[in-house]
Amino acid sequence: VFFLPSPAVTSPCKILKCNSEFWAATSGSHHLGTEEAPEFCTALRAYAHCTRRTARTCRGDLAYHSAVHGIDDLMEQHNCSKDGPTSQPRLRTLPPGDSQERSDSPEICHYEKSFHKHSAAPNYTHCGLFGDPHLRTFTDTFQTCKVQGAWPLIDNNYLNVQVTNTPVLPGSTATATSKLTIIFKSFQECVEQKVYQAEMDELPAAFADGSKNGGDKHGANSLKITEKVSGQHIEIQAKYIGTTIVVRQVGRYLTFAVRMPEEVVNAVEDRDSQGLYLCLRGCPLNQQIDFQTIRSAQATEGRARRKGPSLPAPPQAFTYETATAKCREKLPVEDLYFQSCVFDLLTTGDVNFMLAAYYAFEDVKMLHSNKDKLHLYERTRDLAPGNTAPLGTSPALWVALLCLSQCWLGLL
Repeated sequence: VFFLPSPAVTSPCKILKCNSEFWAATSGSHHLGTEEAPEFCTALRAYAHCTRRTARTCRGDLAYHSAVHGIDDLMEQHNCSKDGPTSQPRLRTLPPGDSQERSDSPEICHYEKSFHKHSAAPNYTHCGLFGDPHLRTFTDTFQTCKVQGAWPLIDNNYLNVQVTNTPVLPGSTATATSKLTIIFKSFQECVEQKVYQAEMDELPAAFADGSKNGGDKHGANSLKITEKVSGQHIEIQAKYIGTTIVVRQVGRYLTFAVRMPEEVVNAVEDRDSQGLYLCLRGCPLNQQIDFQTIRSAQATEGRARRKGPSLPAPPQAFTYETATAKCREKLPVEDLYFQSCVFDLLTTGDVNFMLAAYYAFEDVKMLHSNKDKLHLYERTRDLAPGNTAPLGTSPALWVALLCLSQCWLGLL
């Protein structure tokens, strides 16, 4: 049920805001002395009050129910009364350089040490999703897709990632990512199950339960969230599976990028019968958009006609020339990231999509293990079953090559 596509609806549930406020108020609170316990209880009551305010709109939200149970547990652990002040206190934070890392963390919780102690270094792969939306898979296939509603990006033995894409403009099938859910599954003595959720205007720097690491297990700090830019950029390090995840909010929408070892990518129970998994399998053919054909039409017509002639005009009109000039400001190399930028500006009229393409490429530079494959130039959309033409080869060129090969055989 988690992976069934659903109607694109932006949830009014504000549990992420409650989680963020509580974490901001109690950062470093586990180092507080007993004299500051009343302040922690005050923050906890404020947290409970916040969850009650959003209860009606959060009935089916996993993060909400997790938070409610977590509040009850914390109140019991700290002997907090449910009655009392609820104003948000200013608690002291950790002093600079005060690390929570445990030096005795078990070796199994460090991927490179435990999985590859007596073998070659792991081969890392990258997947990214950005813009309207553009997908770069673990195999460096680049696609532009529709995928409206909820879709799974990653589904393996260690974690699940699901995105929800919603229309950018009323009446348009142009979509962008408005919600992201990541579930890190419980793993040996390293981490407890953790859920991370982000959505438009809510990019928390903590998991759904308010924590910033893997919980109470011995290797909990092998899973950590770091806020790079408040409300705009977070990074999740999952050292126990050698994985780095980057989530950004650019404008109103989210981008996703991940660096993951091949061994983890392919860690599934039954790959042949496994369901959809966009980062591994790409978008279904009926959800893919012929990027290059439409780009040519954009250049010729000078306006966006991306998904049908009835597409409403974007709020800020770009011509092909002005969109190209705008994208060149941030993306001087005319690769598929540059072309995606032009494509999105013509489709949406939203200049933030230029920044989404720019940051997506910045994340590729940071996360991709093969620096020779940073730029992609050729169309890499999957062909229909039975079509053996090489990726990126136009039909006319394929016919010419076929004729040439026949002529060569004739000469022999």
